[in-house]
Amino acid sequence: MDLLRLATAGSVDDGKSTLIGRLLYDSKSIFEDQLEAIEATSASRGDEHVNLALLTDGLRAEREQGITIDVAHRYFTTPRRKFIIADTPGHIQYTRNMVTGASTADLSIILIDARKGIVEQSRRHSFIATLLRIPHLVLAVNKMDLVDYDQGVFEAIRAEYIEFAKRLDVPDLTFIPMSALHGDNVVDRSANMDWYRGGTLLHHLEEVYIASDRNMVDVRLPVQYVIRPQSTEHHDFRGYAGSIAGGVMKPGDEVAVLPSGFTTRIRSIIGPEGEVDEASAPMAVTLLLEDELDVSRGDMICRVNNQPAVTQDLEAMICWMSESSELRPGAKLAIKHTTRWARAMVKDFRYRLDINTLHRDPEATSLSLNEIGRVRLRTTQPLFADSYRRNRTTGSFILVDESTNVTVGAGMIRETE
Repeated sequence: MDLLRLATAGSVDDGKSTLIGRLLYDSKSIFEDQLEAIEATSASRGDEHVNLALLTDGLRAEREQGITIDVAHRYFTTPRRKFIIADTPGHIQYTRNMVTGASTADLSIILIDARKGIVEQSRRHSFIATLLRIPHLVLAVNKMDLVDYDQGVFEAIRAEYIEFAKRLDVPDLTFIPMSALHGDNVVDRSANMDWYRGGTLLHHLEEVYIASDRNMVDVRLPVQYVIRPQSTEHHDFRGYAGSIAGGVMKPGDEVAVLPSGFTTRIRSIIGPEGEVDEASAPMAVTLLLEDELDVSRGDMICRVNNQPAVTQDLEAMICWMSESSELRPGAKLAIKHTTRWARAMVKDFRYRLDINTLHRDPEATSLSLNEIGRVRLRTTQPLFADSYRRNRTTGSFILVDESTNVTVGAGMIRETE
């Protein structure tokens, strides 16, 4: 079975946590003692229904305020697929949490309250999802029970969102009317919306095609660890371990190692369960090469005639995550790109982006907490990078404050020089 990573997003009180709780509950993915615990908690709080949101709202502050603050991850499996759900917060002050929670998602569920329609936060979450290059979006029009399951309400929201989405790059967009509280069109089809001819949310999650989303053309293996001989019995074993970031590898393939540029061939590929004849992203593997080369952590193994840019100059969209500082020209930070560390300096700003209106402010000279902008960076060592549009792994990085070792920014590479 393949794995689908999905993230939920929406405004405060749109029902994200309830939707995830309903998915887990109706797909029989929670234990009996968990159900008993949330039933007891719901009763003690005086809730009218069993509050399935309690399955994901784990922080005390979340339960007291009825909002999502932290990113909660939940796992469940159906006979067709494995799932990892990231329940990301909706409030603007937790934009950084949404960016980190959704950064690896294959699909994003954007919830809309049927009573409120598309609001500012809906547009912001949609933009962030497309900024992160999430290939599949599901617009879940929730709380249809509170508008009497009116088809006209759903169609009006659908038409408005399609018009808004023309300004974004959305490869795949699906609309589903539902009621997470009552389970309409979540796992089981709704008897209250016989006018809706599409599938349920779970059916869509099981059927959406994600195999072509990953880059299977550009071979990229950032070296994470060098496995050296540990005994005389294995004196000729020298492997280079890491997670494949793109492409397909086979024994006998000619490859190059960056930054040296030396070429060799793959002798064998070892996966978690032994030797394999083929490996592709995102598998974790160990490569054995035919020649003894100087390969270290942070190096990149790629095709001879298909290599990433080797550059010290980057232009990237950065989401700033620090509460205690701002990102300004001249700032010096540590940068981690794939498995490689370097130091970086901010050369200049292109613009700061208003993620609510998509307006660009070219006069901006700084980024503060939760703001996003386009920035030029210069690094002390060459990085082996692709654009984020081409490869989400080799096109992204994080910025770290060297004095506190705190991650202060996340970047998506737009251009390399």
